[in-house]
Amino acid sequence: MKMTGLCTSLLLLASISASVADVGDFIPCLQFFYKSWPPKGLAGTPICQRYNNLYQFATLYSRPRRSAWFSAYLYSVPTGKRPKASWKYEPQLAYPSADGNMVPFLPGPVDMNIVESQAVDLDYINSTYSRGHLNPSLHHQTYQSRSATFTLTNVVPQKKWSNDGPWEVLELTVNKTLAAYCLGEAYIVTGIMPYQKEEHWMKNRVAVPEYLWSAYCCPNYNQSIPDRLKDAFPTFAAIGRNDPNSTEEIVPIDKTAKKEYRGYDVKQMSLDSLEMYLKDRFNTVISVFNEQCG
Repeated sequence: MKMTGLCTSLLLLASISASVADVGDFIPCLQFFYKSWPPKGLAGTPICQRYNNLYQFATLYSRPRRSAWFSAYLYSVPTGKRPKASWKYEPQLAYPSADGNMVPFLPGPVDMNIVESQAVDLDYINSTYSRGHLNPSLHHQTYQSRSATFTLTNVVPQKKWSNDGPWEVLELTVNKTLAAYCLGEAYIVTGIMPYQKEEHWMKNRVAVPEYLWSAYCCPNYNQSIPDRLKDAFPTFAAIGRNDPNSTEEIVPIDKTAKKEYRGYDVKQMSLDSLEMYLKDRFNTVISVFNEQCG
């Protein structure tokens, strides 16, 4: 290893070992945001998601909802098989002075402080919702970075027919597009939109989103992209339905879709359009990328 690389690694490890601020500040993990600029307009608890003493991605968490507003990460071309799900929790949400590494749930009762501070496995077991990744395993290269996505602070209650249907198609499409045409870093932010009038809850503990959204920023891309992808660079966005009974103003329903997937449509759109819908839903200006990835 070159000396500069060794020094950088030592400084990174030193900063991690000295820090107890993995929860509460994005400063240790600004590298996951375009130009080190987290999305603006949403309030929550920042989490620098650390696994095996390495920062893997960033999440803005809602303590009252026991779920995330968004997760932000750097895309890398995936290799190997999807890791077996080993679900984890964030100890610093319950104990601020705890080690910041995410911790796997063990068999048996869960510490009540952890139960109160965040979602746990029992919230999802025998519910009508799946664990919907915001930062998906599919968008990462190494086994460790893929395994790190299996933390309940990175998932939201998502209907199975969305998670295994149109939303999965979106994740696969983004993966294929970025792998083929993005020449540099690709920054992705994936988040949720709550119900507008009345919150929906899973087991009266975890808030259920009405929609999921995702956007990427790839400022350096292949200029010879096909015409069908001209609108996919440097930015791209989409919103997906999580409730088949929602109205169709934001995402219309394809009446010809397979019955099990009908009502879980995903609508691709510009970053401008996404931010317009976010502004309408949150009643405040939401900016996903610094200068819209400019």
